[in-house]
Amino acid sequence: MKTLSLTLAALVAMTGLAACDRKTEAPAAPAASAPAAGNDMAGMDMAPADKMAKGVGVVKAIDKAAGTITLDHEAIPQAGWPAMTMGFKIAPALLDGVAIGDHVAFDLKLHDGAGEVTAISKR
Repeated sequence: MKTLSLTLAALVAMTGLAACDRKTEAPAAPAASAPAAGNDMAGMDMAPADKMAKGVGVVKAIDKAAGTITLDHEAIPQAGWPAMTMGFKIAPALLDGVAIGDHVAFDLKLHDGAGEVTAISKR
């Protein structure tokens, strides 16, 4: 009987120690519920909208076939960009009347760290 008591006590002690070593599991995430009837926003892409920015610079290169323009631009605070020379996408029709060496003002649509010229005019 003494052996049974000691064995039982050892099992209880081991179970208690094993429980102390377990990591606490995070509670299960609540199950996703179906959208409420009449919820017009259900399933909509809620990604942030593209930002717009304005800049000024000098045209360094134009590739109308590729739809690109290279501008040596001043800092563009809305984009967080310092002054630099870089290429941008641009609709080929916007390139009419713009030539290498022109000083220009331009509007940019910013998306994922890149910009696309959406308007351009000589200064």
